[in-house]
Amino acid sequence: MNIVYFDVETQKLFHEVGGRDASKLLLACGVTWSTVRSDFAVYWEKDAPALVAELKAADRVIGFNSIGFDYEVLKPYAPNENFRTFRSTDMLQDIYRTLNFRLSLDSIARATLGTTKTADGVQSVEWFRMGELDKVAEYCKSDVDITRRVYEFGRDNGFVNYYSKLGSKLKVVVNWK
Repeated sequence: MNIVYFDVETQKLFHEVGGRDASKLLLACGVTWSTVRSDFAVYWEKDAPALVAELKAADRVIGFNSIGFDYEVLKPYAPNENFRTFRSTDMLQDIYRTLNFRLSLDSIARATLGTTKTADGVQSVEWFRMGELDKVAEYCKSDVDITRRVYEFGRDNGFVNYYSKLGSKLKVVVNWK
């Protein structure tokens, strides 16, 4: 079974495209980690069709906010593709259904794994604009690795941790079998 974990980084920010339409942000970089390959693959904007093909061929695609964001970023590059048919688990969507509020990947990673994200999307856009593509790719790889590790923890333990707004460490039950 090929499980593909993925994340994308963009060239633009929401305030630059006049709203919350992720399809206007343009792909800067996409990274996957495949259980068959046991390694990362990096895709740039010109490689978007290959990224979409890898996701479509996967037995399961795992992401964090992938349905509401990452797939939307990819839609202009595959206008005839129905991303809803991809066998996907969006960890944020699953957690939202349980808690009825959104959590950041960073909050979950800190509470569950004791690690933090290495940057954020705004920093990634700045690196992209400065031509520091290696930093964009490394940040995206790091997010994919954190996503994979959080997912595997939840799959193996039936829960992940997060920090409340007051700083308490709490658990949320997940069913990622």
